[in-house]
Amino acid sequence: MRGVVLEGPRDIQVIDREDPTIVEPTDAVIRITATCICGSDLWPYRGEDDSQHQVMGHEYVGVVTEIGDDIRTLQVGDHVVGSFVISDNTCEICQAGYQSKCVHAEFVAHTIGTQAEYARIPHADGTLVKTPGEPDPEIVPSLLAASDVLGTGWFAAVAAEAGPDKTVAVVGDGAVGLMGVLAAKQLGAERIIVSSRHADRQALAREFGATDVLAERGDEFVAKVKELTNGYGAHSVIEAVGTPEAFTQARKSVRPGGHVGFVGIAHDVQIPSDELFFDEIHLHGGPAPVRRFLPELIQLIWDRKIDPSKVFDLALPLEDAAEGYKAMDERRATKVLLTV
Repeated sequence: MRGVVLEGPRDIQVIDREDPTIVEPTDAVIRITATCICGSDLWPYRGEDDSQHQVMGHEYVGVVTEIGDDIRTLQVGDHVVGSFVISDNTCEICQAGYQSKCVHAEFVAHTIGTQAEYARIPHADGTLVKTPGEPDPEIVPSLLAASDVLGTGWFAAVAAEAGPDKTVAVVGDGAVGLMGVLAAKQLGAERIIVSSRHADRQALAREFGATDVLAERGDEFVAKVKELTNGYGAHSVIEAVGTPEAFTQARKSVRPGGHVGFVGIAHDVQIPSDELFFDEIHLHGGPAPVRRFLPELIQLIWDRKIDPSKVFDLALPLEDAAEGYKAMDERRATKVLLTV
C-alpha cells in the first residue's frame, strides 16, 4: 500500500508500505477512504520533535476489510470513524470519559499512520465507531473531522464549560480553534470571541458562530476581552495553539472562577505557580478523548445539524501529501484533506 512518511524535517515522502494484517484478535483492518493533515503534524514536520522515518497521520474514516476473532461490534463492510488514540473503551479510565488515557492508549500517529491506503486498528471495538449506514460522499469530510479536529475542539469547549449565558474566548484561529467556535455555539454559548488576523479564518469563525473577532494578541487581546465583559473576563476560554504566548493569553483572558480548556500540544509552556495561585481559575485539557464524543458527533453530522467540513480549504490526492504539508506550513491552507 501507499503511505506518507516523514523522513526528516520538511521531507515528506509517499512510499510503498507493508499491507497491514490482523496481529491480535482484537484488531481490525480498514480501507481508508479519507484522511487529512493535522496542525499537530506540523511540529515534527518543522523538526521540533526530531522525528525521522515516522509514519504520519491520525485522522481517518474508512471501511472495515478484515476483523480479528474477538471483534464483537464490527463486521466487514462497516463504515467507521476512528479516534486518533487507540482505546479499549472498557477500562475504568475510558468509562470515566478519558479514552485518550486508556490503559491501552496508543497514538495512531506514532505507530500506525493513517495517511495511507489501509490501517490496522488495535482494540477496534473500543476505537472505531460505526456510522448509521454508508455515508453520502458529501458528508465524508465532516465525518473525517470528527476523528480529531472536531472532537478536539469539542473537548476544549466542554473542558472550558462553554454553555448557555456564557462568554467564550477562543485563542487560536487554526482548525481546532475554529472547531472550538462551532462547538461553543452548539453548546449554547451566548457570546464567542475569537482571536484572528486572517480574513478567511475570520469569516469562517463568524459562520461557525463567533460574535466578536479580534485582531489583537497578548495583553491587548486580554484587555479587549475584559472590555467586552465589563472588566470580568470570559467565563470560558479555549486554548488551541500550545505556545507559551497563547497559553498566557488564554489564562489571563478568563475571569476568576472561570475555566480554560487547553488542547494545543504544549511546547515550552510554563505557568508561574505564584500567578496561578492567585488566578483562582480552572484548567482542564490535554489530548482530547475523542472517542467519548464520536457517537454524538457522528449523529449530528449524519442529521446535517453541523457541517465541520468547511474547515477543509484544500483537497489533494494522497500522492501529493508533500504539497499539502507545505501549504499548511506556509499558512496557505487551514486544513488539507487527502483523498485516497
